[in-house]
Amino acid sequence: MRIGELAARAGVTVKAVRYYERLGLVEPAREANGYRSFTEDHLRAVAEIRQLSEIGISPLRAAPFIECLDTGHEHSDQCVSSLAVYRDTIVELDRMIAALSSRRQILQERLDQGAGRSFEKETTMTDYTTLPDGLPVPEDDSAADHLPGQRMPQLELPVSDGGTVDLAGLGTGRTVIYLYPLTGQPGVDLPEGWDAIPGARGCSTEACDFRDHFEDLRRAGAQRVFGLSSQDPAYQQEVVERLRLPFAMISDDALALADALRLPTFSAPGHDRLYARLTLIVGDGRIEHVFYPIFPPNAHAQQVLDWLIQAKSEETEL
Repeated sequence: MRIGELAARAGVTVKAVRYYERLGLVEPAREANGYRSFTEDHLRAVAEIRQLSEIGISPLRAAPFIECLDTGHEHSDQCVSSLAVYRDTIVELDRMIAALSSRRQILQERLDQGAGRSFEKETTMTDYTTLPDGLPVPEDDSAADHLPGQRMPQLELPVSDGGTVDLAGLGTGRTVIYLYPLTGQPGVDLPEGWDAIPGARGCSTEACDFRDHFEDLRRAGAQRVFGLSSQDPAYQQEVVERLRLPFAMISDDALALADALRLPTFSAPGHDRLYARLTLIVGDGRIEHVFYPIFPPNAHAQQVLDWLIQAKSEETEL
């Protein structure tokens, strides 16, 4: 069938079909006269993309569902990668709900104060694997604006698996390095006032998000994924084992990378200097892209994945 018939039967515009084609979601054959030729499988894929859009999943995130259909599954969400997209979308909705709930709480407090009644603040959540409501959102202070285009320094740092990594010799292709302040451990208190520091809370949830998207990141072009903090390798190895991370953590207890690249840091009770949350995309020895500031950390891996997919798409078009 031609593109017009496909669009009409799927309930979308011709422009939308062409957009899906640019994203690689549908790949029609070309007839001798150059016209696109679509099949019933393409119709099913376009209809699926439209239905996903209606529930808040954009075409940029539809690839796992189409791949699931292509592998022969009856339903597009019978694959783990599809379920991960559902989860990420729910996280984003939860973030919006949390923001609205926070506004409501402030209004309720003001109402209570205005009426002369007392308002008892809820107990702060202490579960290190989840994010409390109302965390302060970090602001962009331009502390990372100078990083894109810089070469990675000659630094050999220890890794949680017992080896070392040369940051100037990571290898060809793209490497994702997400920097974080510190990970919490069960039964160990976080620094006093930790939740009040913008961008501090959420290291374990960020690690889990990169764990859950690890294979997607690899397919999107990330040859390597590392976490990096100033905690020692033994501490990091415990985190790798406990959270079942499929990648290693880099230890930089002297914050040598921060000094070499002038990276943003901050202090907290008991810690003179910690890495601010930041992610580097390194391509062939140079910093290609920087994510900073990062919020919420438990959805950041999806941001990185979206960037990798877009970069790969743009490279394919060239």
